[in-house]
Amino acid sequence: MKGLMQPTQLTLVHLFERAERYSRDKRITTATASGKTTTTYGEWAARTRQLGGVIDSLKISKHGRVATLAWNSARHLELYFAAPCSSRVLHTLNFRLFPEQLTYIVNHAEDEVIFIDRSLFALIAPLLPTFKTVKHLVIMDDGRGDVPKSVDGFQMHDYEELLKGTPGVEFNITDENLASSMCYTSGTTGNPKGVL
Repeated sequence: MKGLMQPTQLTLVHLFERAERYSRDKRITTATASGKTTTTYGEWAARTRQLGGVIDSLKISKHGRVATLAWNSARHLELYFAAPCSSRVLHTLNFRLFPEQLTYIVNHAEDEVIFIDRSLFALIAPLLPTFKTVKHLVIMDDGRGDVPKSVDGFQMHDYEELLKGTPGVEFNITDENLASSMCYTSGTTGNPKGVL
């Protein structure tokens, strides 16, 4: 006899849709270099659906890794849901690691795109030639830092410009066992270890 208490898969889509439906007017506040910004969960949900469409338009493979090098912000929250809710794996990069460890991690994870806050671009710029699988760099303008208009070997994009022309998508994940995010250890012997 099967239990009938929870016949629904516990996926991030379920959590996303619950926030979208029941907390539309609740606020998300982010402290940035230029001050505080405020949005609502309703606005966040619409942008997150658009971001799912952006990830599709970049042709990131199913279960492909979507890396982030970003501060804790509303944009990062959009990424935390858009990537896994669109069948990709979110992969956060820790800018406090040694450069050779970041190169190892990006290549081992086989990241296809990196979403980067403008203020952190200078940290990763010298490493870009060492990345083997990254095709796209998406710049999120957090108010500070210089970013070149182009980088050889990569397609450069502006986060907000990508969102402008992209319709929102429906998320459909039905298996709660699919990987949603990937993190690498620090402070271990040898190369960092990846955990899904």
